[in-house]
Parts: sequence; structure tokens; C-alpha cells
Amino acid sequence: MRQENRTVLSEVDVNVPSVARMYDYYLGGKDNYAVDRAAVAELDKVVPSTRPLAINNRRFLQRVVRVLAEDYGVRQFLDHGSGLPTQDNVHQVAQGIDPKSHVVYVDDDPIVLAHGRALLQEDDRTVVIQADMRRTDQIFAHEEVKRLIDLSQPVAALFVSVMHCIPDPGPEELVKQITERLPSGSFVVINQLVSENKETRDFVTNFMDETTQGHWGRVREPHEVERYFDGLQVLEPGLGRINHWRQDSELVLQEPDTGDWYEFGGVARIP
Repeated sequence: MRQENRTVLSEVDVNVPSVARMYDYYLGGKDNYAVDRAAVAELDKVVPSTRPLAINNRRFLQRVVRVLAEDYGVRQFLDHGSGLPTQDNVHQVAQGIDPKSHVVYVDDDPIVLAHGRALLQEDDRTVVIQADMRRTDQIFAHEEVKRLIDLSQPVAALFVSVMHCIPDPGPEELVKQITERLPSGSFVVINQLVSENKETRDFVTNFMDETTQGHWGRVREPHEVERYFDGLQVLEPGLGRINHWRQDSELVLQEPDTGDWYEFGGVARIP
């Protein structure tokens, strides 16, 4: 392992569960620790549908990137809260359509930075930067973002299954900040965990906030997520459960009903 990656990994606190590592475990990855697996086991006791939610979310991401690249000609992707590398990542899907596509992954988890650098060290069109996804000015001032993202051309800003990690009123303000920076014709992809059951919302919110020691926001209601898209042109089929979004491909998980919480969102164009 390169020395800089050893230094980054030394910052990882293996005693506190990480959302990125829990997600990695749900997807069958190996970049997680006992504390992450224990947190997953506790969460599954009350909401056992979390694994299919994670798998559906990943497949939604893959469908979105493919549609934006193939049908709308997007060649630049800014993936906020990207999480740990797994199979068919954003850059692999986008560059499978056009090898010249540029992808910037943004995450504040040190382990994401270390593993991302190891994966991408031979790819000069894709980069991982360590930053808080709420710090839009800091992200756009980063030298690698300046190198790879041309703001005279459309950009797809991805916020896939991350807004529930942001406390109020952060999500709406974040969307406003990003849409003001991106050129007309760009796209925003947003989805997050929602429930119409207050008991479920409160349990998951409190459990994850305590488990991650404050690295969490809130499970919300669908109408709250709809507000993120105010002023944007929502693409068909509109906003809803993400496993229903353009499911005319093999990238759809046919799973049992995930109960009273699910991932809600969609894709919109910036006018």
C-alpha cells in the first residue's frame, strides 16, 4: 500500500460505525469492520429490509448514469457522498459509454479516499477528493475539480442516498448552492430514505445518529424530498420510489416490499 494511503487509513476510527462502511457491507463488500457489521445487525432487527434497499439504490445509480450518458450526452459527473468503491461505479458506467467522461467522487470518510486512490491511480479522468459534500465552495475550488469539471458544459451532480445524512435545513440549501453553480442543461440526481410512518422515521433517525455519533441527518417524508426539486425540470417518470425509475433494463432488483421505509427521489434538469 502506498504511504499516503497508510496515512489516510490511520485516521479511520474503527470503533465508530461509518455509513459508508455499513453500506459497503450491505452490498457484499469487504471494506468494513466488526463495529459496522454489529450496527447493521442491530438495525436489521427493527428494519430488516435495509439490504434490498441498498442494492436497489446502487442499481438506481447505475441506471441514472447510463441514461444521462447515453440519452442526454452527459460527460461530467460530480458524485457527492460517493461511498466506498464497489462494482460498476459511476466512472465505469460513464466511461463504458464514452472513455473520455470525467468523474469526481466526493466523500469525507478517510477510508473512501484511500481505497478510491488505490483504485484510480491509473485513471487521469477520475478522481476522489476528501471533502464535506455540504462545502460547495470548497469542492469547486479544489484543483482536481477545476481540472476535470468544465462549467461551460453540462454536469450531473449526484446526491444518491446521502441527503438523509444531512441535518435540517441542509439538503434544500445544498441543492440551491449546487444549482446556482452548474450551467443550464445540467442535471441533479437526488434520493433519500423516507417513511410515512413516524415510528419508523424516529427509530432509524435516532439509531443512526447515535450509532454514527452525529454523522446523520433525518429520515424524511416524501413531500419534504419533493421540495428539493422546486424550480427544476423533473425528468419522466417523475419523483417516486427509485426502483420504479426507468426500470426497462436488467438493473432492477425484483425484491419483496421493503415495508414502510424506502428510497424516494428522481432526476431533474437545471433550466
